[in-house]
Amino acid sequence: MTGARKTTAFLAVLLGGAGILHLAKPAPFDAMVPHALPGEPRTYTYASAVAELGVAGLLAVPCTRQAGGLAATALFVAVYPANLQMAYDWRHAEPRKRAIALARLPLQGVLIAQGLQVARASRSRAENS
Repeated sequence: MTGARKTTAFLAVLLGGAGILHLAKPAPFDAMVPHALPGEPRTYTYASAVAELGVAGLLAVPCTRQAGGLAATALFVAVYPANLQMAYDWRHAEPRKRAIALARLPLQGVLIAQGLQVARASRSRAENS
């Protein structure tokens, strides 16, 4: 399996698993929704779940993989404020929780880069076919 395919599989599994987790155990995700957003946090949690599952599906199908990579990138950018909210909310938590919250911030950048990598690799494959 090539690097781009491994990345694609990783993102599809990550997003699919996250989507299922958002639906099965929404409360921890509700707490991450930035307080400045209007409406109920649960609405955002469920919308995120639907988006994650949809993007995982796009990544899983070769003919929609480029769109999936771009959608994954957009999704990772869109949920970054939730990671900021978590880091802020956990700033006085036990050291382990603070470390988790802070580690998520740069890791989100890695996920954004991976989404772009999948989109570019899929576009290149399509152009060379």
